[in-house]
Amino acid sequence: MNTDQIMQVTFLALMGGAIFVSYLVSQRGQMGRVAQQASIWGLIFVGVIAAVGLWGDISRDILPRQSVTQGGDIVLPQQADGHYYVQLDVNGTPIDFVVDTGASQMVLSRADALRAGLDPESLRYLGSASTANGVVRTANVRLDSVRLGPLTETDVPAVVNEGEMFGSLLGMSYLSRFSAIQIRDGELVLTR
Repeated sequence: MNTDQIMQVTFLALMGGAIFVSYLVSQRGQMGRVAQQASIWGLIFVGVIAAVGLWGDISRDILPRQSVTQGGDIVLPQQADGHYYVQLDVNGTPIDFVVDTGASQMVLSRADALRAGLDPESLRYLGSASTANGVVRTANVRLDSVRLGPLTETDVPAVVNEGEMFGSLLGMSYLSRFSAIQIRDGELVLTR
């Protein structure tokens, strides 16, 4: 921490202490009630901290993720919004994709491209794509590695979308690497 940050923390601590002391003085005849309220707020705080700490475990149970069967099939459960999501390790970084059979290519958002080690600012946006929001410029890239479960591909072609995206799309250029794509019982199954 630099000197300015230390001074800001000190100031906030002093202000918080002054407010707390003035509150205690104003409530001096009702200390039992103040202690009860403080313990309730303390329990709420501990509960929130516990929920945040356990969210990874809770979300895996509530929102099932992809799995790999004994035969090597990749199984993606349909999510509440009706879409299928898959997590790929792109250049060693986990990135979530929406499976989009209407997309011809694997499309990375600018944010995901940056996370995967690409510099969106230095890319040449020479291509274009028609989207629901109109035509956007795209830059062709090659990904060093893409891993899905036990499957690792190298030198994978993709595009980075210059426009605003809520996430990345897993299109047919990647999905066509599988021999079969099936939807059954609320699951999308990718077979090699």
